[in-house]
Amino acid sequence: MLKLSGYNYLRGENDLIVDYFIKNNMDYDKIALLKHKEWKGKIEVSKRCELKDKNDLSIAYTPGVAAPCLEISRDADLSYTYTRRGNLVAVITDGTAVLGLGDIGPEAGMPVMEGKCVLFKHFGGVDAFPICIRSKSVDEIVNAISLISGSFGGINLEDISAPRCFEIERRLKQVCDIPIFHDDQHGTAVVTLAAMINSLKIVKKEPKDISVVVNGSGAAGIAITRLLMSMQIKNVILCDRQGAIYSGREGLDGIKSEMAKISNPKNKKGNLQEIIQGTDVFIGVSAADVLTSEMIKSMAAQPIIFAMANPIPEVMPNVAKSAGAKIIGTGRSDFPNQINNVLAFPGIFKGALSVRARDINDEMKVAAAHAIAGIVSDAELSCEYIIPDTFNEKVADAVASAVANAAIKTNVARI
Repeated sequence: MLKLSGYNYLRGENDLIVDYFIKNNMDYDKIALLKHKEWKGKIEVSKRCELKDKNDLSIAYTPGVAAPCLEISRDADLSYTYTRRGNLVAVITDGTAVLGLGDIGPEAGMPVMEGKCVLFKHFGGVDAFPICIRSKSVDEIVNAISLISGSFGGINLEDISAPRCFEIERRLKQVCDIPIFHDDQHGTAVVTLAAMINSLKIVKKEPKDISVVVNGSGAAGIAITRLLMSMQIKNVILCDRQGAIYSGREGLDGIKSEMAKISNPKNKKGNLQEIIQGTDVFIGVSAADVLTSEMIKSMAAQPIIFAMANPIPEVMPNVAKSAGAKIIGTGRSDFPNQINNVLAFPGIFKGALSVRARDINDEMKVAAAHAIAGIVSDAELSCEYIIPDTFNEKVADAVASAVANAAIKTNVARI
């Protein structure tokens, strides 16, 4: 038995040290290094068939395995029936935008991809496998993924830098007949929309009547803007470091130029301080401390603030509240209203896989957002509880059911 700071445990030494770190608010980096070294990976492969004797071996492997092989050779869709493909997702990165660490390489992205696979399994019951591609070429990445896509029921793109991520996803959707989902874009957008749906109930405003500023024009910001606009929130202004993105602004790249044509309907110009005046909602997927008290005070009545930069948000919740913010959400678990992708992607893939969907379209994403929002009852809804907790066991199944139904209604389901 080991002793440390008053604790006595009949457990492993590492577990005891972890408890000590947590109790004393010590650095999670130290805990993570300790546990990752111990785990030597967060996932493993396990078998689903018995292998007790030669008969079991003959059925699972040769000669018996030839029978399902021949069936699949006649109809490739039978791979969903005779293999694990129908519940298997590839989690793929090139390591160019890992967390907030930037381009650290595919091998360095592996712990995050493994973690994503753990979340898929724990929250959605979906098997997932990490794949890290050692290339920054769009052509090579698209080709590599398309060549292995027949082994999976879906592809989850992860931590790929913008604007390459948009082109990779677009081209993969053209050549693959399984769902392609870039979670940094769409998972963030779905959970943000869910938070928005419930926030508007509290402030009693209609989507068509509000104005929104999205600060940050990377993968998440662009996806959020697009999904909000699909929900009749038309007055959305997307901003980057230079300020509002508007039609005719010089120096816009392909994706920003495209966004300028469909957002910012009044073609407003100016920096964030100027653009935010009179708006109802601020959504930040940008950088720490860019939103000031003065900016919040200049917004419309009962402003909604989703400050999702990590680890330090665009504005700290206490500062936003003091400035008059009605509802505040962040990406952090230590504040109320965590806007976390894990509420979305496990259920989205579970639902898509259950009907063998060819795609995950906007209707399915909107359905997912409504399902997430619906977990919070009207009786429970409050300024500090607009979105369910990450560990709420109802979320994944509710999202999966909504997504599957939307897939059927929009004719992308195959069963």
